Formats: sequence, structure tokens, C-alpha cells
Amino acid sequence: MSMAVVGLLAGMALAFAGYFGGFGAFLLVAALGAVGFVAGRILDGDIELGDFFHGRDRGDRRR
Repeated sequence: MSMAVVGLLAGMALAFAGYFGGFGAFLLVAALGAVGFVAGRILDGDIELGDFFHGRDRGDRRR
């Protein structure tokens, strides 16, 4: 399935949620979609879970 079709389906889901459930349902569907997207990227191996918890490398500079 191409990314254009996935985007189309996500947009349609958000549109239905916004139309029938109001703005709160729209936000809930958008937030859960983002969580699902990140979870899918983690399961595919594109994102490491540790990337979210490690700070940036600052080298040897200390203040």
C-alpha cells in the first residue's frame, strides 16, 4: 500500500471523526494515529526506543 493511500485513509478517518464526533473526537483520533505511527516505526526497526530517552551528545565540554 502506498503512502498516498495511507494518507488518504488517515485523512478520511479524521474527517469522519470530526464530522460525527466533534472536535474532541478529531483530536483523539489524531493522537491515537500518531501513537500508532510511532509504534509501527519502532516495530519496523526504523526508530530505536532509546532515541526518545537519550539526551544529545555534548562531547567533552563541561560547564
